[in-house]
Amino acid sequence: MKGFVSLSRAMALGFFRDRTALFFTILFPLMFLVLFGGLFKSAGVSKTDVLEVGAVPVIDQLPADARAGVDQVLTIKPAGDRDAALAKVRKGDVAAVIEQVNGQVVVHFSAADQVRSGTVTSVVESLVQQANLRAAGVSTPALAMSAQPVEDQSLQPIQYMTPGILGWAIASGATFGAALTLVSWRQKKILRRLRLSPVPLQSVIGARVGVSIVIALVQAVIFVGVALLPYFGLKLSGSWWAGIPVMIAGTLAFLAIGLLAGAAAKTPESASAIANLIVLPMAFLSGAFFPLDSAPGWIRAVSNVLPLKHLVSGMQDVMVRGQGPAAVLPEVGILLGFCIVVTTAATFLFKWDDI
Repeated sequence: MKGFVSLSRAMALGFFRDRTALFFTILFPLMFLVLFGGLFKSAGVSKTDVLEVGAVPVIDQLPADARAGVDQVLTIKPAGDRDAALAKVRKGDVAAVIEQVNGQVVVHFSAADQVRSGTVTSVVESLVQQANLRAAGVSTPALAMSAQPVEDQSLQPIQYMTPGILGWAIASGATFGAALTLVSWRQKKILRRLRLSPVPLQSVIGARVGVSIVIALVQAVIFVGVALLPYFGLKLSGSWWAGIPVMIAGTLAFLAIGLLAGAAAKTPESASAIANLIVLPMAFLSGAFFPLDSAPGWIRAVSNVLPLKHLVSGMQDVMVRGQGPAAVLPEVGILLGFCIVVTTAATFLFKWDDI
């Protein structure tokens, strides 16, 4: 126990005295949280700019409530000159030009921007259909559609950014910490001295694991504390505490990755390169920075086998999605299983010194 306490204290002091480690483990990821949280703090539905040439009764004669609904999606402005308006569409300055000639509504759009043009054509097509129904004497359609979000309307982007960026920070801290420490200690012959010392091997491993878990929890306290500030407005679910086991399991999984990288690397530079090559692409492929709902199927399939995906998803489920503690059990199991497999692989490459 004395050896375990001494090693834990030495590792913790070494980390907190290392300004580079502090920056890249806590401050650097925190910068992303503050940046993205500030940029998307007031994110709402983006409007599409449209120009109207001449009179377009299907739009101009809408009732006030219907026009208000259209204005939530489209910003419609009058255009004095038709040719100049069409030129703006070609340049991409506006999404479309709408005109109504002899009972026909024409939407001029650019095929280069199918997303915005699709939005405009869908809205105009809906308005034309409603106008045709009114002309046919159908005042009340047989069916109506209502779209409602399943989450609370106060839900903000910070709800999803916090678990995602926190997961990336935990993954980076655990991976780089294990990889660089292992290579550095091997080069400085510290591992050989520990092997020859009376300190049991389990105390060495326990100290490394314990310090990494403490660092991960410190990261969580700082990130959640910043996100809870009124400026960002994070709102935690009732079972937010169930995210702690996910963080611990995720820390163990990425510690295993760090051990594998450190065992394979010869120098701190190569260890850092290997860790970067693993963690950084994983952050984008795991939905830590942005959702993968619209990604190709093969990317989503790859994402499902990456540990960071399960770390982020597990924290999101209980921290912001309102699910109960049982929701994290599959994620914790997957992360612990990943830890066992990768740790086993790392033991075959592990060396006490460079000789």
